[in-house]
Amino acid sequence: MFGLFKSDPAKKLQKAYEQKLEQAMHAARNGDMRANASLTEEAEALREELDKVKRG
Repeated sequence: MFGLFKSDPAKKLQKAYEQKLEQAMHAARNGDMRANASLTEEAEALREELDKVKRG
């Protein structure tokens, strides 16, 4: 019952991952390929962390 109100770390990581990908997309659209590469790298690190959390 008390676990109902705990925050889900996977949801938090998923949201952060999606935000980084969106930022990378906007950087690419604006022609800033260095920022795009940096943000994409950060997003991939978040995805790896998310995969670890989901596996257990």
